[in-house]
Amino acid sequence: MTTKILCTLSAAFSLFFSSVNYSQSSGNSYEISGKVIDNELNVPLEYATISIIDVNDPENINGGVTNNEGVFNIEVDSGTYNIIVEFISYETKRFNNRKINSDLNLQTIELGISSNNLDEVVVRAETTQVDIRLDKKIYNIGKDLTTAGGTVSDALNNVPSIAVDIEGGISLRGNDNVRILINGKPSAMAGFGSTDVLSQLPAEAIERVEVITSPSARYDAEGTAGIINIILRKKETLGFNGSVTVNGGIPENGSISTNLNYRTDKYNLFTTTGYRYSESPGYGFFDTQYFDPRADIILDSLVYDRNIEDRDFDRINRGFNTNVGMEYYLSDMSSITGAIFYRIGDDRDVTNNFNDYLMGGTELLGTNRREIENEEDESIQFSLNYIKKFDNKGHKLTADFQFENDAETQDASINEFITYNNTQKGAIDIPSESTLTEEDKKEYLIQADYVLPIGEESQFEAGYRGNFENEITDYKLYQENNLGEFMLNKSQTNVFDYSENVQALYTQYGTKFGSFSFLLGLRLENTNLKGKIDSELTEEELQEEFSFDIDTDFNNDYLGLFPTVNLIYELGEDENVTLGYNRRINRPRGWYINPFPSRSSRNNIFQGNPNLNPAFSNAFDLGYLKKWDKFTLTSSVYYQRETDAFQRVREEVFISGPSGQQIEVIRSIPFNLATNDRMGGELGFLYNPADWLRLNGSLNVFRFKLDGEFNGTDYSQDNSSWFGRFSSKVTLPLQIDWQTNLFYRGPSDEIQGTQEGILNVDLAFSKEILNEKATLSLNVRDIFNGRKRNSSTTTEFFNQESEFQWRQGQSANISFIYRFNQKKQQQRRGNGGEDFDEGEF
Repeated sequence: MTTKILCTLSAAFSLFFSSVNYSQSSGNSYEISGKVIDNELNVPLEYATISIIDVNDPENINGGVTNNEGVFNIEVDSGTYNIIVEFISYETKRFNNRKINSDLNLQTIELGISSNNLDEVVVRAETTQVDIRLDKKIYNIGKDLTTAGGTVSDALNNVPSIAVDIEGGISLRGNDNVRILINGKPSAMAGFGSTDVLSQLPAEAIERVEVITSPSARYDAEGTAGIINIILRKKETLGFNGSVTVNGGIPENGSISTNLNYRTDKYNLFTTTGYRYSESPGYGFFDTQYFDPRADIILDSLVYDRNIEDRDFDRINRGFNTNVGMEYYLSDMSSITGAIFYRIGDDRDVTNNFNDYLMGGTELLGTNRREIENEEDESIQFSLNYIKKFDNKGHKLTADFQFENDAETQDASINEFITYNNTQKGAIDIPSESTLTEEDKKEYLIQADYVLPIGEESQFEAGYRGNFENEITDYKLYQENNLGEFMLNKSQTNVFDYSENVQALYTQYGTKFGSFSFLLGLRLENTNLKGKIDSELTEEELQEEFSFDIDTDFNNDYLGLFPTVNLIYELGEDENVTLGYNRRINRPRGWYINPFPSRSSRNNIFQGNPNLNPAFSNAFDLGYLKKWDKFTLTSSVYYQRETDAFQRVREEVFISGPSGQQIEVIRSIPFNLATNDRMGGELGFLYNPADWLRLNGSLNVFRFKLDGEFNGTDYSQDNSSWFGRFSSKVTLPLQIDWQTNLFYRGPSDEIQGTQEGILNVDLAFSKEILNEKATLSLNVRDIFNGRKRNSSTTTEFFNQESEFQWRQGQSANISFIYRFNQKKQQQRRGNGGEDFDEGEF
């Protein structure tokens, strides 16, 4: 509000002087014009002040202000002038001694935030706000109290269209095949093929989240659901500034992180550094009833028809991460940025699997399988970015180089004890096991992008990206023999060397004429997937062990064209319709291909499939946006058809025991099973009816239809589900903020069963203290203990009821954030509202 008043007064005085001086002018008149934008967000600055001072007569001042597009046009007499461009809280830009004897176009003038008047203006982004572009929606993360002290995963769970499940898996519109980028690039900070790292990084590091459901050709074709691009904070304020965040809560957890920045006219130093400790108790329950009795050789030919497994976890996660970088301004038109990200983790998990074996309802045998796993991982990433601007109109070249290395070591000891024995078979001895897994992954990224504006409303882009990844997994399984000696199980031990190399060229062209804009692109990608399995078993023995054909040394190439089309039509200043089409690819990740099974449970295992091929999809998206003074509505309908879609099938198989005997287990394995038709619609709103009340919510309804079979079994299905979220924020007396977040995911049918709905409710309170330099927050997550996955699976051999909770029970957290030499979270627009700059390509 303060910004609006000051800008309006400034504009009034400027217009007054402009009218007075213009009435006194004489002689030839010429026009001075240009456009003023924010140099970081690349958005127009409305009500920026333009002062034009006659060098020979400093009392002769002309001027004006920019319109809502940041454009100004001012007439002056011929002469020599000093031109001053100003905006509240921004650096002033001067053009001195300009001789005006013809029209002068200053082109695009970029202004950056100034540190000289940090306390003059505070415009707080109280809620997440949306910015619609041709190929994406940008959610500027507001002052979300429920994520204070939380992680990036917690913050993502409050963004419309995105859902984070109880295991930390991220999905977009109900589809978990989503590509996660950090600052527009694949990154160690987003995890190597998983999202575990996102549950370690602080939520305060996020500037905004880009939800890209119809990606343009400049983005990777990976991810049939689309792309989530996480933009991290990098302060642009001159001088030294930053913040320190301290958190603590129950279940026992604590963290400390800092965001520091120092900027001068020549360089910008920045860092985000933190340490996190957390304990995450969880549990699982599996009740499996077999339609025919079976015998387990490991349990001395025990015959049973039911197995009840209670599984509890106690996880301790310790992690340190830091991101340090410097941007150096080679000139006003070029800069180079170097950064290093480093993370080290030291985790310890203790899992107890309590098993009851029954026959005809009678308990026969009880066991406790105890697994103690230690995991150490280290990630390091070096990145280098170069930007060369050829002018201020957007003509530029960017080049990136990135190297990442991730090393991880897991060792586990597995012991199983008899808790009771009603079999009358005498003593039963279950051999112990130990595993050692060593993973090493390296990834190189080379990228170049060229942007050429054509006229005022058109733009051409072209670029190259090369991603080269190699992951080596060395897995060893040791099992106890009858003499108590641990022997290497050669049938399960292996080295899996997997490479994924993707090279792409793209070009795209966008233009705007009148109320219509379009962006057309074409991307050519070559995917090379190579894998080699080094095992003591021959290929024939592997096929017999895993009950399907296995290629132990494969080298597959896939060349594809990926067209994209994005259209937008402006029905009015605050109303538009968008239409998008894109073709995408889903490449199988390493753990989906490695055929050697996991060992977290003797009765339930996961196994990869090296025969998986990439899946391809074609998607259409139709969107509508309407904005009123206090209410913003977003909506879309979408359709996607995916061929060779991955599906996980559960079946009974036999695997080798310590001495070569066969053990019957339930295996989950992915196959290129089906054609998947997915369609749906989503609706979202932002509503601020009063200064003390802010509301937002979204609803996503989707339906998918699978058509496929495996091993003679038809897995076709037609399923509908939905998820919705609602958030309200109320300012109480004493300026205490109270926020409530509610999320519900509806029940759904799976290819072999059903899954019940999931409810999650979070509460948070916040108070500004220490003269508004610090924030104290309290949040309670999952207050109804509803983040559980309850599912039922039925096959021709068995029926299984299960319940799983990654983090058991409610959690409470207190967060303290202290800021120095910086403003609170801010929306850097003169008009203080959401912006809808559809003109950006």
